[in-house]
Amino acid sequence: MTSNTGDVNRSAMAAYASDAARSRGRLHAETPSAHRSAFHRDRDRILHAQAFRRLKHKTQVFVEHEGDYYRTRLTHSLEVAQVARTIARSLGLNQELTEAVALAHDLGHTPFGHTGEDALHAAMAPYGGFDHNAQAIRIVTQLEAKYAEFDGLNLTWECLEAIAKHNGPVAPPLHYALAAYNRVHDLELATHASAEAQVAAISDDVAYNNHDLDDGLRAGLFTLGDISDLPLVREAICDVDQRYPGLEPSRRQHESLRRVFGAMVEDVIVESTRLLERSGAQSVEDIRALGGPVVRFSAGMFDQLKDIRAFLFERMYRHASVMEMRVATATVVSDLFAACMGDPALMPTDWADEADGDETARARVVSDYISGMTDRYALQKYEVITGKPLPLHGVA
Repeated sequence: MTSNTGDVNRSAMAAYASDAARSRGRLHAETPSAHRSAFHRDRDRILHAQAFRRLKHKTQVFVEHEGDYYRTRLTHSLEVAQVARTIARSLGLNQELTEAVALAHDLGHTPFGHTGEDALHAAMAPYGGFDHNAQAIRIVTQLEAKYAEFDGLNLTWECLEAIAKHNGPVAPPLHYALAAYNRVHDLELATHASAEAQVAAISDDVAYNNHDLDDGLRAGLFTLGDISDLPLVREAICDVDQRYPGLEPSRRQHESLRRVFGAMVEDVIVESTRLLERSGAQSVEDIRALGGPVVRFSAGMFDQLKDIRAFLFERMYRHASVMEMRVATATVVSDLFAACMGDPALMPTDWADEADGDETARARVVSDYISGMTDRYALQKYEVITGKPLPLHGVA
């Protein structure tokens, strides 16, 4: 039996929490660790994965060269993991599984954030499309090829299920990357995932709603006064001004946003505790069978977050400078894909050797190659591979 050493003490966990000692195991059997639980090992393997390190230079909203202080996919993932651990602890869930999923949730992202994903999906449309969640499964089950006895990281069933389904059940038609793995290791894609997976998903929402406000303020796209009409933010600012009248602007901004952050986390804990108690769930299987998520924002908080998202969409995600960069980076991804499809020898030898199948097989290798690029690497390779000047102003 797998050792539970280093895992949350079972008596401290809720009956519906995932228990590493009762894991459904790994696709390839391994000798259990004497000092780490199965989920602890999952977390460590994700932390040491090459794809995880590359998140350091992948866009969250702002492309890397635009500033050192903006969030990247790596810092975003670390913030998600911090939120997820807090919520998991409060709900009596398995913190190690929750953290593993939080750290892995963005592994499949392309360079240049959602812009890169949209461009790659369009290029891959004739060959099955591109989806960053499915690509994360492809990475952790195949592309991280460094172990002697298996491809991928050989994560537990529970961790793979959570990565695949943290945003909810996956309906057909399945993306080819997810379908291929599911044929050999059924992840029960039609059901909701564990509460730990649900915590990772909502922690993503908490983190980006907070840090996108922070990054937008830092970038000068809007001011604290501009967001003071948003109910959640207004309450936070009023509390800060009452407690610390005359506080210098940078501290006032930080104190306000940390209250927004704390209010979101507290709301999730209170509402999810209520839903879990009402559900009557006594096992992780009960959670999967409920037919809906039990880790959620309250209706009131969800409405306030819709206002924040609408503001960010208009004032940040569709800001002229951000849109200009979106157009340019989409061109980088599209042109890289076309060039490598036309001549696979433009890729490194190990990638080119893999691209000797039919057109669909070649497209999927090219997609894997480009999606794994960092922003920096994509920009460096663009001129070399395409022979065109960079379409970005101010990038040498």
